[in-house]
Amino acid sequence: MASESMSTPESSSASKSAGEEVSTEDTRSAADVREQQALRQRGEVPRHIACIMDGNGRWAQCRDQHRSYGHYEGVSSVRDVTETCAHVGVDYLTLYTFSTENWNRPEFEVNALMELLVRTIEKERETLMRNNVQLNTIGDLQELPEPCRDALNRTKEETSVNDGMTLTLALSYSGRWEIIDAVRDIARKVRDGELEPEAVDEALFARYLDTAGMPDPDLIIRTGGEYRLSNFLLWQSAYTELYITDCYWPDFRSDELYEAIRTYQDRDRRFGRVEAPTESTSGDGAVPNDASSDATISSPDVLPSS
Repeated sequence: MASESMSTPESSSASKSAGEEVSTEDTRSAADVREQQALRQRGEVPRHIACIMDGNGRWAQCRDQHRSYGHYEGVSSVRDVTETCAHVGVDYLTLYTFSTENWNRPEFEVNALMELLVRTIEKERETLMRNNVQLNTIGDLQELPEPCRDALNRTKEETSVNDGMTLTLALSYSGRWEIIDAVRDIARKVRDGELEPEAVDEALFARYLDTAGMPDPDLIIRTGGEYRLSNFLLWQSAYTELYITDCYWPDFRSDELYEAIRTYQDRDRRFGRVEAPTESTSGDGAVPNDASSDATISSPDVLPSS
């Protein structure tokens, strides 16, 4: 499906030397620092941002290029968004890099993406270290080619000493697969007498997911204009704010990210609650007889949050 996400953190610009990358970062640093300070003063910065990186293929086709060209160019956005999130104060960034459905793409495209992934992970290792970013992965990694797993494991081990932002790549990932896999693990524990069924609640279930130990995403950004989650973080996104943009992923850079964060800051996150009235709104100064004395009342969040 052309709308599914397929990006990896590299592009043709990754061929720059480390010195050139630092120089590029420094030239835009002053403007970015001002923007990032303004965002932090403006409101709460999402602790966890997740991205459905859609539109690489369509971006390339609009330029009469092969779809793989869009994947290469999309990596520049990965690098920019990753560094910007680390600087603005985001603790977790999760990128939908390759879904289980993406294995159904043409073999040439899949192979090109796997090769791109290996080269990218190896080249960006130094960048992750320089930005104090720890690499993490979720998904059925056994489905990946061995060179991909080796490159990922080496980078995860090397960046494990970093204590800044956690960058998670969702690879061969499916939200439904993740939930089913967790259910199987819990069922085995119950069968073996290691767990009582009554002990299973939301908190326990979350510990069996690939994202155990991570907060649920506050904001999911989807590029490419499609209005769906595409099997991404289905359990974790129950109360996540969604930001949809028509911008294709290769064109999504720090300015677009700032706008997404500003939009998030303008929203009222109620998590299913509404504020109970403490003053009469009828105009006569009397508190309605059916008004609750509680500060909040639980209610299905059926209305848009903004």
